[in-house]
Amino acid sequence: MSERKKVLVAMSGGVDSSVAAVLLMKDYDVIGATLRLFTNEDIQLDCKKSCCSLDDVEDARYVASKLGFHHYVYNFGERFKECVIDKFNNSYINGLTPNPCIDCNRFIKFDALLKRAELLGQDYIATGHYVRRGYDEKTGRYFLKKGKDPSKDQSYVLYGMTQEQLSKTLFPVGEITKERTREIAREYELVNASKPDSQDICFVPGGDYASFIENYTGKQFPKGSFIDTNGNILGEHNGIIRYTVGQRKGLGIALGKPAYVVSKDMEHNTVTLGSNEDLFTDTAYANDVNWLSIAEPKTPLRVNARVRYNQKEQPATLYPLQNGNIKVVFDQPQRAITCGQALVCYDDDLVLGGGTVIAPMQAEDDANERNEK
Repeated sequence: MSERKKVLVAMSGGVDSSVAAVLLMKDYDVIGATLRLFTNEDIQLDCKKSCCSLDDVEDARYVASKLGFHHYVYNFGERFKECVIDKFNNSYINGLTPNPCIDCNRFIKFDALLKRAELLGQDYIATGHYVRRGYDEKTGRYFLKKGKDPSKDQSYVLYGMTQEQLSKTLFPVGEITKERTREIAREYELVNASKPDSQDICFVPGGDYASFIENYTGKQFPKGSFIDTNGNILGEHNGIIRYTVGQRKGLGIALGKPAYVVSKDMEHNTVTLGSNEDLFTDTAYANDVNWLSIAEPKTPLRVNARVRYNQKEQPATLYPLQNGNIKVVFDQPQRAITCGQALVCYDDDLVLGGGTVIAPMQAEDDANERNEK
């Protein structure tokens, strides 16, 4: 009889990771781990609204005790600050709109935690993400697919995983629906069976990211000008980091017609407003590209792509560029493609890969720099 494999389950205190542990116990020796990524007091966070709060640690510990396996708490605060919070702040300061969940997965859960698991002699780590993974014998690659529950699919935030990480990570709840997850939690009488899903960025109180950035960095962002697409001054904005591309509500300006944030100029401290039609474009460029389920393509490729988390994929053609970046041309123009967000490409439910959206001018500069070398 072969020895049972060992798995470390990343337990956030929520129902998904708790049920992931339940599902794994039949075939694996399980231990649980909760990550301490920051202190709530340091960032003025309401401990009941975060996936990393003291209450959540206690929920995870209680579940582990009830299910009969060991639970540990690991402090990854310094790495989280460097790789997630600082990057989040710097992105906004430079006019980008980042997705910190992607960086947390990339640098913390599937890097730092995996290394810790290996030191503990674990064969795998596991999370409560709604995705599926598998192995393709023909290509010799592990692949990532959307979760079976389309309403909870989280593949968009996991495109940055490496083949090594994917080979050592299990996603048990990816094969079931959220409804079934809660049913299992109730069957096992888990304390978090009815616990609501976390909605906000975990380290930003109430979603007020502008105030968080100012308080955390000590920097203030002065008022500046709203301008139209022709450069005419329309009024005054309240600090450039308070606006994102596509935003309509909360602008604090009345123009007699709907107005949307079309772009931001950090150098000149201006926010350009325009119509909804001004937000549409059919082309997106991305750098820092990671190819996950397939090797890097050398020729154009038909894909389905999305440029934000809560978006249905749209048909497009992907063009690999010589500098490693990609150019994606959508069949139909897309609304508010935003620098700093992820551009993730699929073939049906298979995650091909993705990268970070960059401006067309930056893409040209990157290509020229590569050609000069």
